[in-house]
Amino acid sequence: MGDMTERDRDVDVVVIGMGPGGEYAAGALAEAGLVVAGVEARLVGGECPYFGCVPSKMMIRAANLIAEGRRVNGMAGTARVDPDWAPVARRIRDEATDDWDDKVAADRFTGKGGILVRGHGRVSAPGEVTVSLAGGGRQVLRVRRGIVINTGTAPDVPPVPGLAGTPFWTNREAIEAERVPGSLVVYGGGAVGVELGQVFARFGSRVSIVEPAGRLLPMEEPEAGDLLAGVFAREGIGVHTGQHVSGVGHNRARFEVALDDGGELTADALLVATGRRTDLAAVGAGAVGIDETLHAIPVDDHLRAAPGVWALGDITGKGAYTHMSFYQARIVVADILGQPGFPARYHAVPRVTFTDPEIGAVGLTEAKARQRGLDVRTGMTPIPTSARGWIHKAGNDGFIKLVEDAATGVLAGATSAGPVGGEVLSALALAVHARVPVESMREMIYAYPTFHRAIEDAVADLG
Repeated sequence: MGDMTERDRDVDVVVIGMGPGGEYAAGALAEAGLVVAGVEARLVGGECPYFGCVPSKMMIRAANLIAEGRRVNGMAGTARVDPDWAPVARRIRDEATDDWDDKVAADRFTGKGGILVRGHGRVSAPGEVTVSLAGGGRQVLRVRRGIVINTGTAPDVPPVPGLAGTPFWTNREAIEAERVPGSLVVYGGGAVGVELGQVFARFGSRVSIVEPAGRLLPMEEPEAGDLLAGVFAREGIGVHTGQHVSGVGHNRARFEVALDDGGELTADALLVATGRRTDLAAVGAGAVGIDETLHAIPVDDHLRAAPGVWALGDITGKGAYTHMSFYQARIVVADILGQPGFPARYHAVPRVTFTDPEIGAVGLTEAKARQRGLDVRTGMTPIPTSARGWIHKAGNDGFIKLVEDAATGVLAGATSAGPVGGEVLSALALAVHARVPVESMREMIYAYPTFHRAIEDAVADLG
């Protein structure tokens, strides 16, 4: 272990990566009386509060207000909306991110008795973490109880010829944008790409989305991608599915984006939203016997990765969601403290894409359920013909799709797309989580006229 220097120290637990789950676990363990060191190379709180969930939803809230304002015409009088990005950028700086300063989160952790170590931490041996300190030098942390790995993911930038060295955006630069580009190409039609693409379009940018898969939101039901493609076409957003970006040029503040079908798009800005990557070697996973070539750290149902090592969050590969990190963190804390806790179960993972309409989903898609060999029955109903959808009229696009495991008579998954799709999802998430029999859902009383009442029609469509 080398000679102990004045900087080295013995602690009970080291948490490497203070994203949402890591921050929660480190704080809870410190409050329980353990000596906890939290190691963070960037901002305490991680991607979510500074570059992800929180500021992006502020942008989406503003963009949706613009759309609602434009729906007044023909429904409730006349309205003219003049979009202004300035209050959005100001709110992100002032309310969400403190201008990307993590003092509040850092003080919250140290206020609980935690030790914050700023730098890049890696497991250097069993029970030992070496930190390359942000201010230079190294510190060795020797661990009595355990190491928790929560290093998250970074934007995965594909090796497109000509892309490197251009001023392209990832989600981070898009969130920091102080003005709306006149035109924008978004490479990637997953959740981040479609959310941010729609936001900038509603603030006046001419937006094109390029997605290599055959549809938008390729991990979700095909009906969800088709729904968004139709909405985007009406809103003037170009959608190029089944296309790769084959080359990028940048010349005097303009991007030239070549597609593999020979077409070319030009734009003022280019947002690369082609997924996220992990780096197991950078965190020293091999030092405790974990294969560093894997995309995720294998964990058991208490998030144990190796003797005395736990992992949580994006790096476990169970879903890159803040709510997954918090869920796993609670299990890790209980396990380290030796408290009774529940095992991790992933049959009812909820996820929401905050476009307009929102796309909420839980559990398995129809395709995934069939891949697993389930005897699948599906039921579906459109939102526009539901009572509340008909009343809502403008901006009522959506549907509910149910995926039943016919052998057990319970839902294996569901999708709720619509004006408040993510909120309606809660009922379906509970049904999938608690394995509520479809028969019980048939016998339930659904309030009228609500959006969630469409669940009743989708259940009836299961046959």
